[in-house]
Amino acid sequence: MSNQFQSIKGFYDILPEATPLWFKLEDTARRVLAQYGYNNIRMPLVESTDLFVRSVGEHTDIVEKEMYAWTDALNGDKLTLRPEGTAGCVRAVVENNLTYNGPVRLWYSGAMFRHENVQKGRQRQFHQIGVEAFGFATPEVDAEQIVLLARLWRELGIADVELQINSIGDAHERAEYRNVLIAYFEQHSDLLDEDAKRRLHTNPLRILDSKNPRLQSICEAAPKLLDCLGDETRAHFDRLCQLLTDAGVAYTINARLVRGLDYYNRTVFEWVTTKLGAQGTIAGGGRYDTLVERLGGNATPACGFGIGLERVFLLMQEYGVTANNAPDIYLVNVGELAEKQAFTTAETLRSTGLSVVLHAGGGSFKSQMKKADRSGARYAAILGDDEVQAGVIALKPLLQAGEQVKCSLTEVLKHITL
Repeated sequence: MSNQFQSIKGFYDILPEATPLWFKLEDTARRVLAQYGYNNIRMPLVESTDLFVRSVGEHTDIVEKEMYAWTDALNGDKLTLRPEGTAGCVRAVVENNLTYNGPVRLWYSGAMFRHENVQKGRQRQFHQIGVEAFGFATPEVDAEQIVLLARLWRELGIADVELQINSIGDAHERAEYRNVLIAYFEQHSDLLDEDAKRRLHTNPLRILDSKNPRLQSICEAAPKLLDCLGDETRAHFDRLCQLLTDAGVAYTINARLVRGLDYYNRTVFEWVTTKLGAQGTIAGGGRYDTLVERLGGNATPACGFGIGLERVFLLMQEYGVTANNAPDIYLVNVGELAEKQAFTTAETLRSTGLSVVLHAGGGSFKSQMKKADRSGARYAAILGDDEVQAGVIALKPLLQAGEQVKCSLTEVLKHITL
């Protein structure tokens, strides 16, 4: 029997060969978020279990089936690995009174945890970028976040993603619609699957989001929430649609789009793709104007979204987006004097802003040059005993045609195209 440990199912390693593309995704997102004035916040991975019960909803799949929750054996606290980021962000905003001086725009990134069936694009530890805006009541911020995502897809080289939007109204409108929906589905109770029957009197809107092929026809024919909206809520949604049209962002109104968490109201949206099979949603969010008050703060309108980074990463691969973190220079050193000098030479080169991999462990010139080629470096810097005595270094282009040149360390940047 093997004594080797393996990673836990649904918890996986991101290996060095993949990290350059992850860096590109994360760096691009940071840059775009900065363009829109969003500031970074970092919250704990572990929160009180009750935080998620009160925010996400007691009768949601997350709380009922998916949370990694336990009782701390040391003090009896009920704790949970965060299954999503919004609740923790709201807790941080309330606890630290971040809206004291007015509205704020925030973003965060990191691991989330849900006990789900593992498949491509769905892991039990997964990574998200979350974006939240607090204190903005008008649809301009709803539109801003959607347009921000459209810009991010362009910057990442992702095409053919569809924006779906809907309005699920305010609480009183949704309560009235809930009763209409329950009455409708009760008329078709013989067609409901066990999951739909379980949700019928606890969270009937989620039935509309069912992926069961047997339910598609009755869900399509169900009453539409958009038809139950009041004048103010409808005006909010119409203004959002106009802003998206003015920004040149195409959208589809999906009357069955409801989102899976209890705290949403009014605007909900998803960006979806057909390139990833069943896991087609790469970002989703909407407005949650009552959550801050529900979690102990003052009444504060809010809007936000989450990006599924694993799915965006897969989509970038699908579109052939590439990235690498190859060094500028691989420093080859052969000879007794060169081996003694190589370490400080590498440091001198790094001080000029270059990334330098120092060959360590000896070996022939030929074997070191092979490793220089495999490193992906743009140049091999060759240091032999003759070069040390002459106070120079040899530079050989590896990725493009060019002559080898010798120069002093201070002149290296003149001969390298950054």
